[in-house]
Amino acid sequence: MLTHPTLDQLHGLGLHGMAKAFTEIDASRKAVDLSHAEWLGLLLDHEKTWRHDKRLGARLRYAKLRQQASIEDVDYRTPRGLDRALFQKLADGQWIDAHDNLAICGSTGVGKSWLASALGNKACRDNRSVLYQRIPKLFADLALARGDGRHPRLL
Repeated sequence: MLTHPTLDQLHGLGLHGMAKAFTEIDASRKAVDLSHAEWLGLLLDHEKTWRHDKRLGARLRYAKLRQQASIEDVDYRTPRGLDRALFQKLADGQWIDAHDNLAICGSTGVGKSWLASALGNKACRDNRSVLYQRIPKLFADLALARGDGRHPRLL
């Protein structure tokens, strides 16, 4: 069987994850005997994973998070007054579904930006759109948008 026309068809249909998996499985096909259903399931699983990773990467790029942080790395023992139960509730994202706002306040150096980045990362992994902005830039953008008519769209 010729693999190049099949690869061309997969790429033409936009199934890039399947095409990549097809070449990987074809290269290791001699070592593993797969039934047709297992082979197709493996191709579909690769395509689904590839699309999910691509969407997550796009959301993380758009979010412009300040740090590479995740909620799994939060240290509750540090003296910043962070309540574990409250932070876990925030990490669930129900406040986002309720269209509530979140303001993280505290003294300098306690990790407010890191916590915001961790919550933003979790929201991106939960298939939500995120945009990280610091308050001075946000206020400047809002003032500029009010002057040129983009204020409602920016809000």
